[in-house]
Amino acid sequence: MTDYFVHESAYVDDGAVIGAGSKIWHFSHVLPGAVIGERCNLGQNVVVMSGTRMGNNVKVQNNVSIYEGVEIEDDVFCGPSMVFTNVVNPRSHVSRKHEYRRTLVRRGASIGANATIVCGATLGEYAFVGAGAVITKDVPAYALMAGVPARRIGWMCQCGERLGVSGAGKCEACGMEFERDGDGIRPVSGAAA
Repeated sequence: MTDYFVHESAYVDDGAVIGAGSKIWHFSHVLPGAVIGERCNLGQNVVVMSGTRMGNNVKVQNNVSIYEGVEIEDDVFCGPSMVFTNVVNPRSHVSRKHEYRRTLVRRGASIGANATIVCGATLGEYAFVGAGAVITKDVPAYALMAGVPARRIGWMCQCGERLGVSGAGKCEACGMEFERDGDGIRPVSGAAA
């Protein structure tokens, strides 16, 4: 008896680890050695490869492949048909399995539909990647990224609302306070949302 749900059309291979309350929907495939946390939701046609790790409460929408080398922390949202890569210069006739680059998606980050995350990047906590953006380098915590290649166009609160131009100050939606931190921002210590 499992404490997670797997649709009858999905495959979960022996050796995969899946946390309580997680749901794996139509035509998805979780390979051996993949680790999925608790209360995760994998939409239709999702592939989770061996050697990947996914935290708790991760939402992966339809048509997403999570390749070896990708690590996703808690509370991450992966939008429909977004793309992770794991090799910078793939060739069909050249094996590059020894060249996989790690991609880390920190807690609370959101990745929009059809965005591409080029391997080797780290997306900071609560970063927000707009639909269709192409991430080619590290993304600061709370950054709002858009474009091809993506650039920072603003800052986002943990609640998912856009902050003022500087990022510093109080979120108008939830009241959380932020302050500048070098080239980035951070929540004000002790500030309640």
